[in-house]
Amino acid sequence: MADQPNTPSVDRGILVFAIWAVLGFLGLGIVLEGFKLDVWAISAGGIATVMVAFIAHMIVNAIFDTGFTRGETALGIGAYGLLGFVFILGVASGTMSKTDYYSGLTFFGGLAAGFLVYLATRHGLRGAFSRFHVKAVVTHGGGQ
Repeated sequence: MADQPNTPSVDRGILVFAIWAVLGFLGLGIVLEGFKLDVWAISAGGIATVMVAFIAHMIVNAIFDTGFTRGETALGIGAYGLLGFVFILGVASGTMSKTDYYSGLTFFGGLAAGFLVYLATRHGLRGAFSRFHVKAVVTHGGGQ
């Protein structure tokens, strides 16, 4: 009999893909519709949908007792950076409406808050702080 693939990993991957394919793209579409119509409430609804996708992803990670994969982390940080860069370019160009500006701030604030909630729920408050705080090793010269 041929070796079976690591079923929990495959199952987790399919669940994560399905979550982002449905909720992620739906939320993105709603956000873009809010930008097009220049209505903050519609954009906020899309942002909330993206946040629900993020929460669902964290629940799947908890069920499978795992964290985000390196690829997921790289994709998330890269997308956040790229969207931040595009937002900054939009603000600098001066063509962004006040509603779009507030929608962008809501989006980035929501994602940053989601990241902090993830760290607190995955590692606890002390563990989350320890992920970033590293004590310096102090060596004392013995008179040399």
